[in-house]
Amino acid sequence: MTALPQKAARPLANDVGDAHWLPFTAMRQFRSNPMMFVGAEGMHYIAADGRRVLDAMAGLWCVNAGHAQPRIVEAIREAAGRLDFVSSFKMSHPATFELAGRLAGIAPDGFDHVFFTNSGSEAVDSALKIARGYHRARGDAGRTKFIGRAKGYHGMGFGGLSVGGIGRHKRDFGPLLPDVAHLSLPYDRSSMGFSRGQPEVGAHYADELDSLLQINDPATVAAVIVEPVIGSGGVYPPPVQYLDRLRSICSKHGILLIFDEVITGFGRLGRPFAAQALGVTPDIITCAKGMTNGAVPMGGVLLRDFVFDTFMDGPPETIELFHGYTYSGHPLACAAGLATLDVYKDLGLFERAAAIAPLWEKALHGLKGEPHIADIRNIGMLGVVELSSRAGEPGARGTLCAQTCYEQGVLVRASGDLIVLSPPLIISEEQIEQTVESIRFALRQMN
Repeated sequence: MTALPQKAARPLANDVGDAHWLPFTAMRQFRSNPMMFVGAEGMHYIAADGRRVLDAMAGLWCVNAGHAQPRIVEAIREAAGRLDFVSSFKMSHPATFELAGRLAGIAPDGFDHVFFTNSGSEAVDSALKIARGYHRARGDAGRTKFIGRAKGYHGMGFGGLSVGGIGRHKRDFGPLLPDVAHLSLPYDRSSMGFSRGQPEVGAHYADELDSLLQINDPATVAAVIVEPVIGSGGVYPPPVQYLDRLRSICSKHGILLIFDEVITGFGRLGRPFAAQALGVTPDIITCAKGMTNGAVPMGGVLLRDFVFDTFMDGPPETIELFHGYTYSGHPLACAAGLATLDVYKDLGLFERAAAIAPLWEKALHGLKGEPHIADIRNIGMLGVVELSSRAGEPGARGTLCAQTCYEQGVLVRASGDLIVLSPPLIISEEQIEQTVESIRFALRQMN
């Protein structure tokens, strides 16, 4: 009998090799000094060297209830042993309908339907397709254009990349979708810098939509898509009344308004969705990240009833939406989603986020006046410390600040010269102080 080949020993935690190509990573630099984690619990990662590192980014904007929540872990384990997979094409399983109903129950009024995806990127591309399909179903097939916004991030699919507004993300992959226009960033540092929460000025930026519609016939525009709060592009809260004016203009011209809530959904602003916290109701909401506390990949598209109902006007035997994914509504993802909603409710995390946000704001703005700070922005449990760029070395200060914070036991995210912060909603006042003081220390170490 031929002996079976022996399984290779598991490599050491820092022995990364070169088989895995990481996203958004300078691979050659990473391999020289890899940041590796081997565990996580609550507010902390456990590094390969055994250190506990405070996670001030909730993973990547997603671990809102903290790492390794026991109920979520157990729900996934139980689901894996009961039903490992079932397709959502012409069949399903009970948990998909239960989760959809639970999501509709916490969404803004009139959002009674959910389409499941596996990520925020898929949710955005699905929403764009649904927007076009909605107009076509109404006999208005000429509405194919989209309007996004500068600094907007809507994932890495070709649709999301096209409506997104971060130039470096697009540079290597064009041409992208045609017939896409962009609003400018609703921000002016001279009048809005160091604002706490929503800037009081700047609503007039929404009037650019009217100007764009004079160039792009409004009868050809399917949807406007924005993040209620620009996230990855730099944490820019919307000026007071800005979103209201976008809503009004879209309604006037029969254009769908899409809120990308992949980051802001599930308590980040103290409500289930930013639409509720900011008092503006879109027509479509995309979500992901905090939907399963980051434990299993999942995303979703929430639809106002009139959008869904438009697709249901044909013969009952007709497939209404020729779109979907192999893993849509995956049993493990649904189990994680249901358990996550239970944890949010039982721990009162949305309410807790609203209660602790003023402490977060005060602590962040306490950094004003420290070396190299150009601006500080915040809303809810989101924040960014923007550093002035070093001459000839953009991004160097951000990288050095994040590295020093990590050495001090706090994980922050450097995006260029932005120090981006989005902690789990279970963060304590002492951990807020630890996060801010690590940044203060790092800034004071720079020359």
